[in-house]
Amino acid sequence: MRHSFEKELTEIRGPYYAPVTQTYLDELLKDWGEYVDGVKFAGGAFTLMPEERLRALINTAHKHGCYVSTGGFIERVLSASGGNKSVISRYLTTCKNMGFDVLEISSGFLSIPTDDWASLIEFTAAHGLKPKPEVGIQWGAGGDASVEELENAGTRDPKWLIDRAKAFLDAGAYMIMIESEGITENVKNWRTDVISAVTSSLPNDKIMYVTLRLSSSSFEAADPEVFAYHIQNQGARANLFIDHSQVVQLACLRRGIWGTGSTFARVVTFEGAGEHFRKGGKAVHNEPSEKY
Repeated sequence: MRHSFEKELTEIRGPYYAPVTQTYLDELLKDWGEYVDGVKFAGGAFTLMPEERLRALINTAHKHGCYVSTGGFIERVLSASGGNKSVISRYLTTCKNMGFDVLEISSGFLSIPTDDWASLIEFTAAHGLKPKPEVGIQWGAGGDASVEELENAGTRDPKWLIDRAKAFLDAGAYMIMIESEGITENVKNWRTDVISAVTSSLPNDKIMYVTLRLSSSSFEAADPEVFAYHIQNQGARANLFIDHSQVVQLACLRRGIWGTGSTFARVVTFEGAGEHFRKGGKAVHNEPSEKY
């Protein structure tokens, strides 16, 4: 279990490029569950599993204290139903009954008004699920498109992302997932200006960065360079989404016990930050330290 002063979140990708089985997940979390907070299904993979096997996989994650996210399959439901409220409600109810905790609401391939998106967040919360909208600057994000295809599709201004993220937090989103495509994934040059704008404008405990990048073998791999950049610039408590194969590497990096020349033994935290934040983020002067 995590210590109370540890506030960073690590979410791992479950079944998609690799068939993450119940046995594998159980063994992974037995050894490394202290460093994992959530498990996310990708690409609607959970819809292909027999119900009893899906429940077993979800229950395994819960047994180790991890939440389980649907991933962004609601795009498919919205598109197939034409946004029909009763169909969406049945989908949300089914996800809740299956044991999912978090429902990711992405729209990389959809054009949806911001107010409708915010209403969907409220609707999701009303069904007992934690809404987690995914926003980014890249149109067509999430489809493993080539750099050239995405460049032709164009990108949005970072302000578009930030304004919508704020509106979604106001609507009740528990976390905002920042899509990596157009920022660090499938780009010739990283858009570090976008990362800086996001981290300067949104509460860090409410944003999670995707750290995947398309590899030479044409699948999204957890990129140590990407999550190392986030740790370097946001600190060890950055909320990150990684591949299940990179749990150990990220845990070592967060604690400063290993890394590249730019991070080795240079990543540190202050344990007392937990007590400080519980005071509302304000320093308490002229009081004994035990009161913190």
